[in-house]
Amino acid sequence: MCSYENLPNHEFSNMKQDHKVVIVMVPFPAQGHLNQLLQLACLISSSYDLPVYYVGSATHNLQAQVRANALNPSDIAKIHFHDIPTPKFASPPPNFNALSKFPSHLQPSWDASMLLREPIASFLLDISSKSRRVVVVHDSLMSYNVQDVSSLHNAESYIFNCISVFTLYCLISLSMGMSVQLEEDFLKKLPSREGILTDEIRNLGALQSPYMDIRSGDIYNTSIVIEGEFLDLLAQVASKKNKKQWAIGPILPTKLDRVSNRENICLDWLSKQPPRSVLYISFGTTTSFSDREIKELALGLEQSEQKFIWVLRDADRGDIFTGEARKVELPEGFEERVKGVGLVVREWAPQPEILAHSSTGGFMSHCGWNSCIESITMGVPIAAWPMHSDQPKNGFLVTEMLKIGLIVREWEKREELVSASTIKNVVRKLMASEEGDMIRKRAEELGEAVRRSTEKGSASRVELDSFIAHITR
Repeated sequence: MCSYENLPNHEFSNMKQDHKVVIVMVPFPAQGHLNQLLQLACLISSSYDLPVYYVGSATHNLQAQVRANALNPSDIAKIHFHDIPTPKFASPPPNFNALSKFPSHLQPSWDASMLLREPIASFLLDISSKSRRVVVVHDSLMSYNVQDVSSLHNAESYIFNCISVFTLYCLISLSMGMSVQLEEDFLKKLPSREGILTDEIRNLGALQSPYMDIRSGDIYNTSIVIEGEFLDLLAQVASKKNKKQWAIGPILPTKLDRVSNRENICLDWLSKQPPRSVLYISFGTTTSFSDREIKELALGLEQSEQKFIWVLRDADRGDIFTGEARKVELPEGFEERVKGVGLVVREWAPQPEILAHSSTGGFMSHCGWNSCIESITMGVPIAAWPMHSDQPKNGFLVTEMLKIGLIVREWEKREELVSASTIKNVVRKLMASEEGDMIRKRAEELGEAVRRSTEKGSASRVELDSFIAHITR
């Protein structure tokens, strides 16, 4: 099932030629990046009947497939996965006691991914000899690896941006020595860049910079409904460099059924709860909490007396198929005391379906853009608890600018322990107060507008059609 419902393939039937256009997705090996490009691959393949390849290490291609939340298996089956032998890399467990929440333990897998340039170049050379045009859609952090596209006469590349346009605009403005164009009140509150990244990931980013101008344009997993102001500001920068841009989001399915026949404990439990009564808690795949932090969160949830589903998992290893996960210990008797009120899940959870469920009324999140766009699309307000990277700015966008959430912890206090009483108060405010109801109403209204933007003739659908028309010209 694709995000854009019932796209008629015949509209693009004239584009099918013997020497066809082939699309090649090249993701960065981190979960929040892998799944966005897989969503886009399925959307394009199933809606426009174009051949799509998904190119990466065998390990990370498999990771993308086994965690393909909300995607129809029949759509995934249409994707051609090209597995490159996985370079050897260390896959240590996360350091859950580290003061910084940045997942430095994943750096070896990211460094290893920079060894994929040659096999990617070989694949592109081979497929370009059989195609009229090869269109490479790649993560910005894989720009170094796809640089050889410039040597192929019938190939072109586009960067798929996995972060919010607001965050990207702030980054570009600061890197170009320009001031961020925000109202003065917003500028005063804007989270700093301190502590968001490590030197190692900055170096990896710097490796990409010389090759980013090879691209013909940019694709954003957002909608003009959400970030129109910042899309306009980025367009001014893009036009100076003669780059096109398309805001085609949300690319995740907006009308969700259960995509498999297996029962899921989260969805079954949700079905027994009142509408908008459950807080969903998940901090993504790159966050680990210390035992002390987990204790405070558990006590805060218990004291809030609100219904919840808590996905309690450590951050991924670089290779998710190796090593045993830590058994996270909760306060003694906690699960028994919250029985019937809360559900603790220690396995992979179907997040898009949970957020789309009528019983879900809030989302406590690390504010990775993937989680933000899913929550916004489903009309669910966010209790924002950013951890690193783009997350502080995403949290600011959600809470201060869109006003569809509350902040759990200010970024400037990132090294402080968040107390149970703070968590209790935020949860109650979001789930059981007039202010929370107003925030939820705004979130629901925005979600409805975002979902409408994917319908025929609406903003995101027009943008996607425009991109497809451009690459199949």
